[in-house]
Amino acid sequence: MSDEYFARIVDRESLADYFERELGAVEAFDVRHHQEGHSNETLFVEWGDRDLVVRRPPPGEVADTAHDVLREYRVMDALQETDVRVPPTVLACEDHSVLGCDFYVMERVAGDVLREGEPERFATPDHRQRIGEELVDGLAEIHAVDYEDAGLGEFGHPEGFTERQVSRWSEQLTWAFDVTSEEREVPALYDVMEWLTENVPDAPTHTLVQGDYKLDNVMFGPGTPPEIVAVFDWELSTLGNPLVDLGWLLSYWWDEGDPEPPAATDSLTATFMTSEGYPSRQELVERYEQRTGIEYENDRFYRALAVYKLAGLGEMFFRRYLEGNADDPLYPKMETGVPELADRAVRIIEGEEPL
Repeated sequence: MSDEYFARIVDRESLADYFERELGAVEAFDVRHHQEGHSNETLFVEWGDRDLVVRRPPPGEVADTAHDVLREYRVMDALQETDVRVPPTVLACEDHSVLGCDFYVMERVAGDVLREGEPERFATPDHRQRIGEELVDGLAEIHAVDYEDAGLGEFGHPEGFTERQVSRWSEQLTWAFDVTSEEREVPALYDVMEWLTENVPDAPTHTLVQGDYKLDNVMFGPGTPPEIVAVFDWELSTLGNPLVDLGWLLSYWWDEGDPEPPAATDSLTATFMTSEGYPSRQELVERYEQRTGIEYENDRFYRALAVYKLAGLGEMFFRRYLEGNADDPLYPKMETGVPELADRAVRIIEGEEPL
């Protein structure tokens, strides 16, 4: 990461002044950029003997409703006393004189995020099975929340949520296309857009929806057996159709026999869960149905919607790259990555990548 980009996302002196006002003076202060994510920016902060995390949006113009970090803070703060495993929240800041944007602060949690592989301590069939079970159980806990009791009754409008998912992500794509279409077009995305619009299923129920629930957005604690200790990235959370969450999770879970992920987006999709012991997508669905009592129907719609949304994110990334508002090596790859994702969504719709 360039020093210039780091200076765009954090003013060290201003942040230190804010922390001193809110948390008290300390001698030890350090801040560094955590570059694993591809959406909001994450900063690790040492403040005295506390390890903290700052979440802020990327610099530059962003699409409407994207990167709402205070919404992320609100839901995590509301879930502190529930069974949902969220990091402890610390502060939320709307004062743009500090970092030039909204941001929030949470405690840093210890453990491992499984992105490119599993820790050695998990490399047994039993532990691999448990990783899949924990992942499903964590999602079931979210969908079981009484959102009225948690103070989230006004957090979203669940009626019509699934239709709005299709229209909102179509709008995000259109926003990105204003700039990216000058570089190349993605005609298959219009076909996917039309199919999704015409095939929206009825929601089986309404729950709290995490919005970005997948293996590398949870953290497993440092011991064994595998146990999720934190769920991250709540910026897209709302009230709506829980099967949208499940379809998103399944779209990232590779089964033995699946085609290799497209080269341009392979960093977004790990395949180590094809190793012996990991449950299949079908087994994840069965456990979800057992845990929640919600039947998973219309798989092609939910997984195609998930890939369509990922394509939308990728196209927004590509626009930010073209406008010079990103320092992420993934973003320029979206020139070819998004067309590859569009082709995958078409394959799911046509039944060529079954559950």
